[in-house]
Amino acid sequence: MTDKTIFKGMQYDCLEKQVGGKHYKNFKIQPAEFINENKLLFAEGNAIKYICRHPHKGKQEDIKKAIHYLQMILERDYDV
Repeated sequence: MTDKTIFKGMQYDCLEKQVGGKHYKNFKIQPAEFINENKLLFAEGNAIKYICRHPHKGKQEDIKKAIHYLQMILERDYDV
């Protein structure tokens, strides 16, 4: 469960439950909370989400998804 005292921003009561699994529940800071608190863009947030969950859910496929979002960021921000 996320330790809500580490952030001074929003209260995320919705993170007490998870729909479709338990792969985020045991993180000290859930990816959704980190992404929201840091006001990250969609592609950055998804890359973080897939990197965090890969050992617990999607394995190699989640790493590929994270790489895909990182490639989007490169093209969007750096014309690569």
